[in-house]
Amino acid sequence: MKSKFYAGVASIALLAGSAAAQDLIVAPGTEGFNWESFDAFAAEHDFSGETVTISGPWLQPDQTFLRNTLAYFEEATGATVNYSGSDSFEQDIVIAIQANSAPNVAVFPQPGLAADMAARGALAPLGDDVADWMRDGYAAGQSWIDLGTFANPQGEDEFYGFFYKVDVKSLVWYSPEQFDEMGYDIPETLEDLKALSQQMVDDGGTPWCIGLGSGAATGWPATDWVEDIMLRLHAPELYDDWITNDLPFNSPEVIEAIETFGIFAQTDGWAQGGPEAVATTDFRDSPAGLFQIPPACYMHKQASFIPAFFPEGSVYGQDFDFFYFPAFAEKDLGEPVMGAGTQFTITDDSDATRGLFEFLKTPIAHEIWMAQSGFLTPHLGVNLDVFADDSLRAMNEILLDATTFRFDASDVMPGEIGAGAFWTGMVDFVTGTDAETVANNVQARWDQMR
Repeated sequence: MKSKFYAGVASIALLAGSAAAQDLIVAPGTEGFNWESFDAFAAEHDFSGETVTISGPWLQPDQTFLRNTLAYFEEATGATVNYSGSDSFEQDIVIAIQANSAPNVAVFPQPGLAADMAARGALAPLGDDVADWMRDGYAAGQSWIDLGTFANPQGEDEFYGFFYKVDVKSLVWYSPEQFDEMGYDIPETLEDLKALSQQMVDDGGTPWCIGLGSGAATGWPATDWVEDIMLRLHAPELYDDWITNDLPFNSPEVIEAIETFGIFAQTDGWAQGGPEAVATTDFRDSPAGLFQIPPACYMHKQASFIPAFFPEGSVYGQDFDFFYFPAFAEKDLGEPVMGAGTQFTITDDSDATRGLFEFLKTPIAHEIWMAQSGFLTPHLGVNLDVFADDSLRAMNEILLDATTFRFDASDVMPGEIGAGAFWTGMVDFVTGTDAETVANNVQARWDQMR
């Protein structure tokens, strides 16, 4: 649910364009773009007369941005690329695979379904060469290998998923004017963030706006907090085990993460309106306090989509800004980032399809979408100057500084947990149930599913 929501609001600008090769939106040679990579790729690949079909979750405006980008692959190789987007992609791709009518490429928004398809033998491995390139060519490279590696029908791990287009959730939003007026510095560690929160209370302010309300999905914003905190308290391997329940939900490590979230949501004076308001305020309304004078709160933790719910006319860099939700210095776990992303997989192999994956390695395949809207990439070779949006450039810098990247855990857990017991358990916790009881209740629900 969350991933579909993020995908629907992340791209808020529409650039008219055409995927026709003769209608390239940026002329080759335009300053700032990595045309050397494009020219080198074009010199080595000729797929004239071949067609590559792609199915994925992107509708407008993202499908236009994608088609504009794929036009450069067509220009370089002579191939034709046909993209089909669907808001029921997950169901459609399974039906297509079962009917032996799969596209050449399937773009999965979640690794869980891709893993299922790999186990059925419906995906073609990308090979060690692609994995080695991604390990070196992407920030936090090993993370992307881990997220794109699944068991084949024989139970052996192979690399299947090439990540392309990423979203970042480890962000804290604030008013730079209010920070400047009070003399507050951007915290560099989670220890600093906790100290800053207390300083704001001591100064007579309220540090946090938090809202868990979301209709039938009430509670999910708290799961994002807990997931980010898990990555800052414990090694990513433990986070992975938590997702699969190899680390029980009621383990001390998970309880610690829930209790740490409680410091921000339950400490007297730290959250606007106190715990009861946190539990009932709609997440879309919760950042409003940042824009009041005087501010009703100074900080709001939320993913990259949240400016869609800021007051109309709000300007990045003036009315609002953001910083990376920092890591604990004492834990020495680097700079983990939590988010989401789409991965390209091969569902019907061909030479031109393999060529498309070679194209995705080039900086230009990322820079063209970067220059449009709503695109972030961990590709280390891109020129961030081509971003038309300063806020996206700043988010991408956070992504490029990441030492670990992981998916939102509740999006990957079984639906009854990640979109059920975990959500409701966090509401119970904020309103007074202790963390151990909440964790025991979620684990009991998981045990009932076995």
